[in-house]
Order: sequence, then structure tokens, then C-alpha cells
Amino acid sequence: MTLLALGINHKTAPVAVREKVAFAPDLLPSQLRDANSAAGMQEIAILSTCNRTELYCTVDGATPEQLLAWLEKVHGVPLEQLQDCHYSLNDEDAVKHLFRVASGLDSLILGEPQILGQMKSAFAVAQEAGTIGPELGRLFRQTFSVAKKVRTDTAIGENPVSVAYAAVNMAQRIFSDLSRSRALLIGAGETIDLVAKHLVDAGVTDITVANRTLARAEALAEQFGAKAILLSDIPDELYKADMIISSTASPLPILGKGAVERAMKKRKHAPMFMVDIAVPRDIEEEVAQLNDVYLYNLDDLKDIIEENVRQREDAALDAQEIIEAGSSDFMRQLRTLDAVTTLKAFRQHAESIRDLELEKAMKRLQKGDDVQKVMATMASMITNKLIHRPTVTMREASAEGRKEVMDWVQELYQLQDEDVQP
Repeated sequence: MTLLALGINHKTAPVAVREKVAFAPDLLPSQLRDANSAAGMQEIAILSTCNRTELYCTVDGATPEQLLAWLEKVHGVPLEQLQDCHYSLNDEDAVKHLFRVASGLDSLILGEPQILGQMKSAFAVAQEAGTIGPELGRLFRQTFSVAKKVRTDTAIGENPVSVAYAAVNMAQRIFSDLSRSRALLIGAGETIDLVAKHLVDAGVTDITVANRTLARAEALAEQFGAKAILLSDIPDELYKADMIISSTASPLPILGKGAVERAMKKRKHAPMFMVDIAVPRDIEEEVAQLNDVYLYNLDDLKDIIEENVRQREDAALDAQEIIEAGSSDFMRQLRTLDAVTTLKAFRQHAESIRDLELEKAMKRLQKGDDVQKVMATMASMITNKLIHRPTVTMREASAEGRKEVMDWVQELYQLQDEDVQP
């Protein structure tokens, strides 16, 4: 049985290719079952995110080429293109890869936490589809355990490395309880979307989104139960906000010193936290001169992010040690399981010899034969039958110069040197 991980990710292919091999969530269960039969996979799970599509399988004779051919059929991507940008890993290398992915070490943003939840979802979908068996079941459980240990025992995810997350993290330093704070987000692009998500995760429930077009602001606000306003409404709303995070494409500043000063008077100088992520800047530089206003710009965040990236890279070294230990432990478990069938057959062989000789002995005793002779004969026959085949094999191995066989016998039976002297 071979473990196989095959994939295409942000390191090996551009988004134009990645989007072609992405799996739609509603079709994934049927496609998993199709892969089971069409591609010759015994067990299979598929992880499909914006940055990667990976297939985790157990195979018995099936090859990566069969999986690539199946991907070609499912997604209509030319096989040559898939061959140029895919990677394929077997057994322990595949195990280590899964551990790295789940721990965030293989992500576009080092240490990002979302990937572990996405992998758990992939496992759940495959379970529901009936394509997870004992092998992948053990692998995924060990993967989640290792990823949890990485999160618990290292600082891989503690320091923000995205602009949006860094902005919210800085807000947490200013306000002890973000759930009591009101946020005004200016803009409705991808960065503000991420900021809103992080704010909600941090417990913020009072959010207002301001944008040049109301429809765009409403579309974003609806996702988070927020309020939508136009940029022209900001002067009336500004004093209510404890934090303002702005990211627009405006060529001119949206907030000037005068507007913020008036808002601060209405707030009776309660602290106001402001982050300007825009280039050109949305908030006039002079705003930073006002008392009780904490204004940060993109350069301030970049310094924090660069330092945090260095800290995550240091943590990644510790995480890799955990992954190495976890993969070694998992492969040891697999090898132990592989021995079970052989051990079972070995025991059955010995027990069949015992039962046969015991039956013969019982018949002789019933005829009245001498008990001591019967027992001695039974013991001798059992011993001879148990060691006959190993003895023949050892003689053949010795004649062929295969010394390792003799070493294994000594280790198996714990023989001392004096026990094997001629």
C-alpha cells in the first residue's frame, strides 16, 4: 500500500491554471467517488482552495499519471500542462507534506490558520462520500494532531503578516475589549473585506462601511451585519467611530485634519485609532498631530509585518522539528500495522503445528501408551516442525553469503554470541 499526495499550488502554477483545476464544493462528493473507480484509487480526499488543489490517496499499483489523466478528463486541462506544474510525493514525503500544509508552513502567507480548517473540511467531505478508509483516516487524524501541536508549541501563527490582520492586531493594542468598539471602514475592496472579517473574528459587532458607491458598500456590509453609507456621510458618522481603517483608490485625501478635529470634540477626546492602508493616502498626515488620535499608515504596518515574518520564520524551524518527529512516529505506526498480517500468519502456523501434534498425542494416550514417551515425542515433533523451514532457509542464506539473515535470527530470538558458536 502506497500513500500518494499529488497537487498543483501557488508555487508551481499561476492562478489561471489553479482556477481550472479547482473543485466546486457541490460536485466534490461525486467526483471523489468517480476518482475511486476511474483513477484506481483505494482511498482519496481532495483539498481545493484558492492557492492549491491537492489529492491525497492510498494506491496499490495506481500511478500519478492515472490521477493526472483523471484530472484532465474532469477539468478539461491539457495533460501536458498538468505534467508541467504538478508535484507528486510518496509515503513519508507525502506524510510530511500533509503535515506542513495543515500547519501553514506551505501557505502563501507563512503560518496562516485557515488552511487547517479547510483540510478538516476536505476530510469530512471525503468521509461523507465514503472514500476515506483506515489508512487515510489514520493519516488525517495524525495530521490534525501534529498541526495542533505546531500551533500550541510554536509562535507560527501569533504574529500578523497581512496588512488587514496587522491593522486589526494594532487596534487590539489600543482597545482592551474590541467587542465594545465601533468601527468605520472606508472603501469596499478586498483589503477592507479582510479587515471586516478579522474585526468580526475579534468580536466587533458595530461596523459601518463607507464607499463612493452605496451598492458596493451595501454588498460588503450585508456579509457582516454592518451599516452602509456613502463617503459624503462620513462627517456625520465619524465621531461615533472608535477606529477608522481606510483603503480606497482615491487620488486625494478623504479625511482631513479639520474633519477629524471636529469629530474629536464631539467625542470629548475619547481615543480614536486610525489606519490608512491606501496609496495615495486617504487620511491627511497632519491628523497625527491631534491629541488622542493614533494614526498609522502602510509603512508602519510593513515594519510590523516584516518583523513578524522573521518571527514566523524562526517559529517555522521549530515547527519543522515537530513535523519530522510526527512523520517518523506515523511511519513507525504504519510499519507496525504492516507486520500484523505476517505476525498473525506466523502465530496460526505455530498453532496448527501444536494442534496437530496435540491431537496425535491424545490418540496415543487413549491407546494406553506411556505418558512420558508421548509427551517427549510431542515436544520433539513440535520443535522439529517449528525450526525445520527456518533452518533450511538459514543454511541456504549462509551458503549464499547473506549474513544479514543470520543477524536477524540472532536478534529475533535474542541469541547471545556463545549460543551460536560452532
